[in-house]
Amino acid sequence: MGGDQRQQADEELREVAESFARLGTELESMDPTATLDALARLAVERVPGTRCASITSYEHGRFRTVAATDDLARRADAIQYALGSGPCLDAIVDDTLYRPKDLRHDDRWPEYGAKVSSELGLLSMLSYRLGHEVGDTIDGLNIYADEVAAFDERAELVGLMLATHGALAVALSANQLQVENLQRALVTNREIGVAMGILMARHHVTRDQAFGLLRMASQNANRKLHEVALQVSDTGALPPIGGDRRQREDVAD
Repeated sequence: MGGDQRQQADEELREVAESFARLGTELESMDPTATLDALARLAVERVPGTRCASITSYEHGRFRTVAATDDLARRADAIQYALGSGPCLDAIVDDTLYRPKDLRHDDRWPEYGAKVSSELGLLSMLSYRLGHEVGDTIDGLNIYADEVAAFDERAELVGLMLATHGALAVALSANQLQVENLQRALVTNREIGVAMGILMARHHVTRDQAFGLLRMASQNANRKLHEVALQVSDTGALPPIGGDRRQREDVAD
């Protein structure tokens, strides 16, 4: 590689790194789905030769597209799922990278290559497994081109950087969401516990009976349990229950 080519390659990699830095800032407020959408868009912007891109998720033995830059990518994914064969599926299952240069003449996926090239005009691909697992889900990055051998080693490297850093961003986003859900659950449980304590003291009932009163009020008012618990905590009393005294006595029996 000559000096000018090396300088150009270094400049492109620097731009990719800067894109990741900007993406990291944007992802702080995104949920995992939005993160995957951003990852697919960035693949089109930064991987030379890309026509479209998508993200495939594998969960409970089923593949599905969870993000795509356009319908063309979704259709290319769907052909793989219908056939049960293709670079994307194998990249996820084998935990490796595939770079078919001409899908029309690739012995590894002959049926897929014939359909995706003739029906959609897509001729080469990059497929990566994202280096993260969220629960039982594994994701893969699919990068499509409408030219033969559209992706060289430099494009493969940029895609690999994107897959690696994107996977970290997705995992971080998923973990943040999990922490937020756990925090909400803890707050809700604490609110319910306080309300149960109030009812136990006021009506001289057991823990199970206090919870029964909360649940009955929640169902009767068609309100969430934690909303009823908040009202009890604020007012010291349940919202009206049909048959009020009678139903409370039934719970206490």
